[in-house]
Amino acid sequence: MSSVELKAVEKHFAGGIIAVDAIDLDVPDGAFVTLLGPSGCGKTTTLRMVAGLEHPTGGEILIKGKRVNETPIHQRNLGMVFQNYALFPHKSIFDNVAFGLKYRGVGKADIAVRVRRALDIVRLPGVEQRFPTQLSGGQQQRIALARALVIEPDVLLLDEPLSALDANLREEMRSEIKAIQRRIGVTAIFVTHDQGEALAMSDLVVVMNKGKIEQRGAPAEVYEHPRSEFVANFLGNANFLPATVVAVAGGGISVALADGSQLAVADAARTVQAGEKVNVVVRAEKIELDGGGLSHASVLKGTISAVDYLGSTARYDVTLAGGEKVTTLATIRDGARRVGDQVNLSIAPEHCRIL
Repeated sequence: MSSVELKAVEKHFAGGIIAVDAIDLDVPDGAFVTLLGPSGCGKTTTLRMVAGLEHPTGGEILIKGKRVNETPIHQRNLGMVFQNYALFPHKSIFDNVAFGLKYRGVGKADIAVRVRRALDIVRLPGVEQRFPTQLSGGQQQRIALARALVIEPDVLLLDEPLSALDANLREEMRSEIKAIQRRIGVTAIFVTHDQGEALAMSDLVVVMNKGKIEQRGAPAEVYEHPRSEFVANFLGNANFLPATVVAVAGGGISVALADGSQLAVADAARTVQAGEKVNVVVRAEKIELDGGGLSHASVLKGTISAVDYLGSTARYDVTLAGGEKVTTLATIRDGARRVGDQVNLSIAPEHCRIL
């Protein structure tokens, strides 16, 4: 069953701006779904239309099977967590969390029980009489989450809720939010431009670009099997190698690069013909630098043109004989290699994809 359905939903703004371009999306009941993409791709506008903060120009939005296009936000039974927390600074934590319950006509005794339960869920018991300014940023974010959960929403909406936190706290909070969502089983739609957050937290990742959905799928599927150059490039460090198909046999494909070097590709999902011009994508971490353990791998020769030291690893830019630039991530064992070093790059066929 779908908790949220979008059917040909679009949003146009003044000046002919198409923010969301006739997208279809099913959000399964109990799933954690992330809308991922760069600024201006339409992900936040999509979330705001689900919430009722924006009215769609066209299409249908259904929540629990009911069309809600004309339903005001306070009648949709949605919990929302904003990027800037949106807590009332002059109200106590208790009153902040209880805010939605009071407008639903819940009795005082029941409100007290549900507020305490919500604070227990976010692991902040006993803070009812404090005020937001007396809490840290991470604690304020937990209170915002408690306020969204206390009304027992059909769907939890999260609009880049971690972007204002420092790196360590972001990692802690993303684990916390995912654990809470799994524990209580609420359907969640999460908006972010951070691919690490999307891959770590989601059951389903929806990659958006220019108002359209480029690809959707489980995190591993979207990362390992990108269907477009945009998806491959946006999710992680990807290399794109222009090549010509030399041979196709038994699910294996052989391609030639500009300098004549050949690369084996195991990508049975793509139908190509000998002589066809293609783009081969390879993730940086899938390329082994001067490795001898991959007997079935293709080996490309190149020269290191740049080094970024990252601590236990280093990012190397390598220029191949034909002029192509390749980036690889390698673990540092005996010191980082230097600019000008000659290296061999081993690439296994199963790590290559043809776009």
